[in-house]
Amino acid sequence: MDNLTLVIPAKYEKESLPSVLKELDKFNLNITIVLEESDKDTIKSISNFNCKILFQKNKGYGDALIQGIKSVKTDYFCIFNADGSFHPNELGQMLELAKNQNYDLVFGSRYEKNSNSEDDTVITYVGNKIFSFIGKFFFSLPITDILYTYVLGKTEEVNKLNLLSKDFCFCVELPIKAAKKKLTLISVPANERKRIGGKKKVNAFRDGLKILISMIVLKLK
Repeated sequence: MDNLTLVIPAKYEKESLPSVLKELDKFNLNITIVLEESDKDTIKSISNFNCKILFQKNKGYGDALIQGIKSVKTDYFCIFNADGSFHPNELGQMLELAKNQNYDLVFGSRYEKNSNSEDDTVITYVGNKIFSFIGKFFFSLPITDILYTYVLGKTEEVNKLNLLSKDFCFCVELPIKAAKKKLTLISVPANERKRIGGKKKVNAFRDGLKILISMIVLKLK
C-alpha cells in the first residue's frame, strides 16, 4: 500500500493515537498526522513513530482534513481516525475498489450487510439514517452511512472539489460535491470499534443542525 497515504486528524488524542500507529506498523503506508502545534501532549506521545506531522494552520475537523489531503503526494488517500475506531484490515478491500475497479471514492459503512458498530448510540444511529436518506433522495448518493468518514479515494480528483467546510459539515460536503462532479462512489461494509480513549469531538445536536443547514445550502447551489 505504498501508494496510499492515511490522513489522521488528531486533536487531543494522546491516549489513543500511539496504539493506532502501532497497529498500523505492519502495513506499508504513508501516514500524515494533522494537529495543532499547541497540542504538545499528542505530539510527544508519537515522537517514536515514523509519520509525517502537519501542523494545522486554522481550526476544525474539516479544515484539518482539507489541509491534510492537499499535502498528500500519493495517488490515493484515506481519512483515518486517531481514536482506534477504524479497522485497518479493511483498507485492502477499499484500495482494491479504487485501484482495480476505478471508484473515485470508497466509503466505509456501518450499515451494510456484515458490518456493525460498537460505538453507535440511538441518537447517532437515527441521525445517520436521516442524513443518509437525505443524501440519497436529494443528491442520489449511493452510500449508506454519510456521516462515517472512513473514506478512501483518489487524491487528485478530491483536491479538485474545492472543499471548504472547516467543521464536521465536511462529512456531507465531500460526497455531495463528488456526486455533482460525476465521480464514482461506493459503500463497503465497515466495523466500527469503540474508541480507545479521549472524548468524542462531535456534539450530536449542535453539529447535526449545522450539517442539515450545510446540506440545504449545497442543494440550493
